[in-house]
Amino acid sequence: MPRSVNHVASRAKRKNLMKLAKGYYGRRKNVWTVAKNAIEKGLLYAYSGRKQKKRNYRSLWIVRINAGARQHGMSYSHFMGLVNKSDMTLNRKVLADLAMNHSAAFKAVVDAVKK
Repeated sequence: MPRSVNHVASRAKRKNLMKLAKGYYGRRKNVWTVAKNAIEKGLLYAYSGRKQKKRNYRSLWIVRINAGARQHGMSYSHFMGLVNKSDMTLNRKVLADLAMNHSAAFKAVVDAVKK
């Protein structure tokens, strides 16, 4: 008896992967082996990029908090040490937003922490 191969499923799998290659340049968009490699690499970059985005945002928040703290005569590490000691539940994202957009509120936080 001849071997049965599910051409419908394998064709659908290829079709879905080729959809992902839409917009790629050159042979990456229409040659199966090249497109498959490009998509796999792109998905790897997408996965690691999602992790790097979190790191980048945290470092951005730290830079903004540092700039705000130095305006009030403190370094970032000293300020964050005082924030953690004072049991304040503001995270870096919120503190960075206050330092950037609401300087009066950030000054109030600095004053509350200094006490």
